[in-house]
Amino acid sequence: MQTKIKVWDLPVRFFHWGMIALLGGLWWTADASEMEWHQILAYCLMVLIICRLVWGIIGSDTARFTHFIKHPKTVLEYVRKTREQGISASIGHNPLGGYMVLALMTLITLQLSTGLFSTDEIFTEGPLYAAVSTETGSLMTWLHKKIFYVMLGFAAAHVLAVIAHGVKGDKLVGPMLSGYKQVPAKLDVQLTFKPLLVALVLLLAVGGVVTNYLIWPIVDML
Repeated sequence: MQTKIKVWDLPVRFFHWGMIALLGGLWWTADASEMEWHQILAYCLMVLIICRLVWGIIGSDTARFTHFIKHPKTVLEYVRKTREQGISASIGHNPLGGYMVLALMTLITLQLSTGLFSTDEIFTEGPLYAAVSTETGSLMTWLHKKIFYVMLGFAAAHVLAVIAHGVKGDKLVGPMLSGYKQVPAKLDVQLTFKPLLVALVLLLAVGGVVTNYLIWPIVDML
């Protein structure tokens, strides 16, 4: 018997789809050498990442890192059980998926951090490029370019996992759109969701600082 429950709040869903849209835009702007817009989109992604990190501490139950970052033994047990019994539904990220989320967020944070010290060696430099040596700037630029391909690999693995779960009946895309998921009745639990106003205040606070110091100076030059 199945029951429909809320598993994802709006802030988590906004972060998920916003991140995908921004990463696509970042790839296009870099490929088209639209570096001013590349920087603007990167700073927008920075706002999302900072908010998600904070929300992972103070947010709703399924958004919190403590909910989906499990002990490695738990992950290994989940993998063993999945190999023996097949894919089963879970509320929020499953133990293995939690580490994928952590890996992707780490890679995006590294990508953003290296970008601050990078240069396209033509017209555009990151805001902290002048604070480091030429050698360090070159290293950060190289890392910024290479981390992108590592991110693509992890993203591809994530998409394949989502497809595999969908084929086996554990739908993941729909819940990330609507917030609600059909799960076995035995998994029905009471989850706590933080007020949307808390997330909005957080977004406005972080967005205001990043816009004032990083985004607006670039917009002012367009």
